[in-house]
Amino acid sequence: MIAKPLSLITLVVLYSLMVIGGYVSAAGLGLVCPDWPLCPGGLIPSEEYFVEWIHRVIAMIAGILIIATMVACWRSRDEVGRAVITSTAASAFVITQIGLGALVIDLRLQAVLVTIHFGIGIVLLVSVLLTVLFVFGLRIVRA
Repeated sequence: MIAKPLSLITLVVLYSLMVIGGYVSAAGLGLVCPDWPLCPGGLIPSEEYFVEWIHRVIAMIAGILIIATMVACWRSRDEVGRAVITSTAASAFVITQIGLGALVIDLRLQAVLVTIHFGIGIVLLVSVLLTVLFVFGLRIVRA
């Protein structure tokens, strides 16, 4: 079943994206690339844009993986149970994140939007983590 390795890879890539996004934010590099989706210089910009460019490339990869995981879960929905719901939610959240990311850049890092972007990122991570748990058939303990 492709959903198992795909969901794990998706989780690792998404977590890496969040770490790099935290670095971009903490280092004040959020507006290094003033345009969206590309940085000045096109597909492969100069080194001054490298960190933010890497963040955007990993975000693109994460988005593709999240949607691919959802498709894999839907294709094996009889085996993965609730992962269909959590992977579909994750796909909706990643689409929201893409729009918010563009808006954050366009509106020059407005604090409220940056906070919302971060918050939805956490919800997205939880959705992907739950997808992994459900795909692997792990039970969540109820109190």
